[in-house]
Amino acid sequence: MLRLRRAVLCSVFTAVMAVGSLFVSDLPTTHAATNAQPKAIYKVDTDKKVVALTFDISWGNKVPEPVLDVLKKEKVTKATFFLSGPWTLHHPEIAKQIKNMGYEIGNHGNLHKDFSRYPDNWIREQVSISEKSIQQVTGVKTKLIRTPNGDFNPRVIRCLNSMGYTVIQWNTDSLDWMNPGTQNIVNRVTKRAVPGDIILMHASDSSKQIVEALPQIIDQLRKDGYQFVTVSELLANAKVSSSIVR
Repeated sequence: MLRLRRAVLCSVFTAVMAVGSLFVSDLPTTHAATNAQPKAIYKVDTDKKVVALTFDISWGNKVPEPVLDVLKKEKVTKATFFLSGPWTLHHPEIAKQIKNMGYEIGNHGNLHKDFSRYPDNWIREQVSISEKSIQQVTGVKTKLIRTPNGDFNPRVIRCLNSMGYTVIQWNTDSLDWMNPGTQNIVNRVTKRAVPGDIILMHASDSSKQIVEALPQIIDQLRKDGYQFVTVSELLANAKVSSSIVR
């Protein structure tokens, strides 16, 4: 009987510890505690009302220039664009315009495929191709990368870090590529944004409503007291809030 009770207690303890560990693994982890772990940056911890507007571009030439026109008209001088290699080569004048307007440029890969499905040598090859394409057109040697589809795992992060890249995700997703309606895009961004936020939008032709939504987003965020900075400026001036990749 004593042996049975011990076995039961041991089983209960093991179950409790397992459940506890599940909860702990899902808790937010501080940057200091995870410095050695692979991570992607979602936002930064800051009391300042600053956010980074980021735009992914992987195809099309109908939306990018109108987006740039909106930013110019609204006098937004700080934003970060993640460009794919093929798009940059196919639309060099627009890529150069982004650079000449002073916006930060990051890497969005070459083929728009999930990195986690491929080995490290494939990832290095793809990132190197897009890096060279962007540098050839704009003169920019990229240091930030947003993986296609935002897909990664610990191995992918380690591979990209070994290439000198910082992996950038987002905390607020506009879902503009789904074209849910202009007001829905505006509401998602303006109601979810927090200080230190990285906001995901697209300037690809798939995002058919971003040009109408963007002026409203900019106006409302400014009314809420926010200023716009690049991703690099966020990283340089605030404590990083990252997600450990499991």
